[in-house]
Amino acid sequence: MGLGRRIGDTLRLPTKPGRIVLVVLVVLALAAGAGGAVAVQAPNVLSDLGLTRAARAEKDLPAPVPELTGLRADAPLPSSAGLGSVLDPLASSSALGDFAGVVVDPAAQAGAGSPTAPLWQQSPEEPLVPGSTGKLLTAAATLLTLDPTDRLVTRAVAGAEPGQVVLVGGGDPTLTALPEGRTGTYPEPARLDDLVAAVQKATAGQKVTSVVVDTSAWTGPVLAPGWDPADIPGGNVTPIVPLMLDGGRLDPTLQDGPRTTTPAVDAGEAFAKKLGLSASAVTEGTAPANAKPLGQVYSAPVSSLVEHLMTSSDNVLAETLARDVALSRKADPSFAGASEQVLAALSQSGFDVTGAHMADGSGLSTEDRVPPRLLGAILAAAAAPTGPGEGTEFLRPIVSGLPVAGGDGTLDDRFATGSASAGRGVVRAKTGTLTGVSALAGVVTDVDGRLLVFALMSNGQSPATVRPRLDTMAATLSRCGCR
Repeated sequence: MGLGRRIGDTLRLPTKPGRIVLVVLVVLALAAGAGGAVAVQAPNVLSDLGLTRAARAEKDLPAPVPELTGLRADAPLPSSAGLGSVLDPLASSSALGDFAGVVVDPAAQAGAGSPTAPLWQQSPEEPLVPGSTGKLLTAAATLLTLDPTDRLVTRAVAGAEPGQVVLVGGGDPTLTALPEGRTGTYPEPARLDDLVAAVQKATAGQKVTSVVVDTSAWTGPVLAPGWDPADIPGGNVTPIVPLMLDGGRLDPTLQDGPRTTTPAVDAGEAFAKKLGLSASAVTEGTAPANAKPLGQVYSAPVSSLVEHLMTSSDNVLAETLARDVALSRKADPSFAGASEQVLAALSQSGFDVTGAHMADGSGLSTEDRVPPRLLGAILAAAAAPTGPGEGTEFLRPIVSGLPVAGGDGTLDDRFATGSASAGRGVVRAKTGTLTGVSALAGVVTDVDGRLLVFALMSNGQSPATVRPRLDTMAATLSRCGCR
């Protein structure tokens, strides 16, 4: 099987009309134009790649370049020696601790077969704690396994007793109790109000007296090995169950606000309140077999969820998608089952997962290990040119969702000063940060118009020390022809 092939039928993502370029330069790191390939094989792929993102009026964005053109079809490839001359001095700093990284040409990854050697590398096979760059594995496995138009569902069914309604969690963390017109942190969320309206219509003439919360869709512990329980009030995660509101946020409008320790019960109580019941009417249980459907609501499509995952680095959403991978592959929807199946899906699609170990789907666990070579391979497949035969365009949401340096998501306050500032608006990358862990993996266009993929990882030093250095390395690629 060729590298990056979708498991099952090959799918192509629909275009997304009506979206605006976030930062003109972003260079659209994968290029602007009307052709079908990236870098050396095509002058024009903006429409194919969908690399646009709505502008945020409240944010001061990097100044656009005076002129935007497509990537040169004949853009020269940096040499390993040239890249080494600028990256080796930066990579050798003891301030980086245990460092490993790669720079890859995504155009060399197109089509079937094994990926070519990196253009630049340092310890590319060393498994390091990835932090949230581990989400790249989950995102890729999701798009390789699920249909990009799939949606997560939350159902209400009749209970075993008259007047009883069972709220059945289907793994949609974006479900919100906010009314229409109010937005939380997720795109196109399913709304509890719509489910309540459906239940009221289906039970017309019969009084609803109790609510049962059903979280039986998933199994196993609700916190992963290597997680810190303090991350719940810290706003990083909530107990991972298939029923919750707004990712378990106490304030649904705060991306990194404190989370609840009882997400399923909270959802049930909010549902009951909207039905005119008190919290005491809510219990936990399971839906009867062949229960009468009363209503259901759906999340945004999987492709949109993956984009949001990349931009916001939402840990709960990552765990949800990892479990969907497990369920699609007929495996146990637990931390262990999901982690195993994410790697299995990648391996089945041609990625070399040697050295990778994941204890979760989000990269929050300190037990996770990933070599930079694998991060680079995933990004290279997602950014590879459109070629004849089966391609990897269905992986594009990984790249189109990457935060823009100095512009949005987890990079909105990065690349602000010094040499790193050259990367503002040019670098798009997934971040990874834990105590003693810093990583940056993404795409950048060099001065010659060549698209490059990079994966940079550091363990053992403070992120406050390391992150500016990783930013500088990525920005250096943007200023370098390196031939």
